[in-house]
Amino acid sequence: MKTLRIPVAVQQAIMRSLRGKLMLACQQLERDYPEPKITFNQRGCAAGTAWPHNNEIRLNPILLMENQQAFIDEVVPHELAHLLVWQHFGRVAPHGKEWKWMMETVLGVPARRTHRFAMDSLARKTFPYRCKCQDHQLTVRRHNRVQRGEAEYHCIHCGALLIPQSI
Repeated sequence: MKTLRIPVAVQQAIMRSLRGKLMLACQQLERDYPEPKITFNQRGCAAGTAWPHNNEIRLNPILLMENQQAFIDEVVPHELAHLLVWQHFGRVAPHGKEWKWMMETVLGVPARRTHRFAMDSLARKTFPYRCKCQDHQLTVRRHNRVQRGEAEYHCIHCGALLIPQSI
């Protein structure tokens, strides 16, 4: 899959947001935290993810281009807060009291766990499956795992094995 090209101006705005919030955290916590690496290769429905062991933030390029200001104001601080919490407190609940404190008290951003972005542009191919009670649509990833014999999926309602339907 070809990666969407992010304009330099958008990348610069993202970095300004990151550096501004990082400087704020360093001042308030009286500690120097290293600047995280930002990549634009997050896939799926997640707006972004934090990778503490790599000190990296991955952003979804499609959602970024559709929601630039929200990424600058909310997503970048959200993911940065995860990295800062990990460095400051160690391993804790992903959206627990430490993360909420970091978001609201240190970074000055409302602590929302999930985004509310339109997902229409992320529409992806699905594969039809059937159980005893209804039809299901599996993602490409799950379908491929079934095809390779790595996984099987069951209906949460009737418990029956999901069987691929011919297209």
